[in-house]
Amino acid sequence: MTVRRPPALLVMDAATFRVQFGQRQLGRLRALVELADPIRIDDLDTPAARRRLGEAEVLLTSWGCPPLTAERLADAPRLRAIFHCAGTVRPFVTDEVWRRGILVTSAADANAIPVAEFTLAAIIFAGKKAPFLAQDARTHRDDWSYVERRGELSNRGRTVGVVGFSRVGRRVVERLRGLETEVLVADPYAGQDEVRAAGGELVALAELLERCDVLTLHVPSLPATHHLIGAAELALLRDGTTVINTARGAVLDTAALEHECASGRIDAILDVTDPEPLPAHSVLYDLPNVMITPHIAGSLGNETWRMSESALDELERHLSGRPPRTAVTPDEFAVSA
Repeated sequence: MTVRRPPALLVMDAATFRVQFGQRQLGRLRALVELADPIRIDDLDTPAARRRLGEAEVLLTSWGCPPLTAERLADAPRLRAIFHCAGTVRPFVTDEVWRRGILVTSAADANAIPVAEFTLAAIIFAGKKAPFLAQDARTHRDDWSYVERRGELSNRGRTVGVVGFSRVGRRVVERLRGLETEVLVADPYAGQDEVRAAGGELVALAELLERCDVLTLHVPSLPATHHLIGAAELALLRDGTTVINTARGAVLDTAALEHECASGRIDAILDVTDPEPLPAHSVLYDLPNVMITPHIAGSLGNETWRMSESALDELERHLSGRPPRTAVTPDEFAVSA
């Protein structure tokens, strides 16, 4: 029996397409759908794009997908499903997508894996103060006694505070099982039983801030989470606490963090900042107790294939009539990254 292959279109920028779709992914995609020319676009307003949108029943999207406005979706009357090959769908999913009842899935679960891995490494390094000792080594080349000024260097018995029991936050808690640490979680949407099952203890945010040695942030950037960790919250941290942010820069008040880190009272490991990148004059660049990386925790290189394969899994389930595993609903969209 011949299985019908629906017309499909990839909507993402050229660089993303080259990284995320190798021969294996394209071969699998062609076995599932019909691909016309061009198979990929990132401008939805050209005559060629309008023609391809008019044919498409399925979109595979990723970084570089423009917003799917009502005007653009009017050119896609046959569209039934969008399979996103990356994390958040917030930059391009509009109310019109939900109004039309279009299925949306996301590869956010797959993208959470490298972020959790990076965060675990950052937590372990924070316990040993490794990033900051590495900075010290640049100016203390003939004497290692400077190590004593960083306090206790250990991961055993540390208390890690995880703010946000999200896809990433949950994985971080689970990965911390391998360390002899106490794990506290603050999240108004999480339940004590599910947090305990992952290996953590659910507490109020203020209590978490007062008790933790390492604070790691895993909440989405929403109006309700803007500067969730500000001057008052940072003031609750004990001296020597390390703040880790692999979530979104806006959940952490940059000015307040600059003040606390400049005083030497707390340390920071930042993969995201607000703004991004920081202004060239930010004191955070020059502080020996701050490590900044250029938003590398998420999927890069062949890690992105994991996300493409996740989207293709969902496409395969959709075509076989099975329910999706990673559907994004309007309710979830309102409170997720």
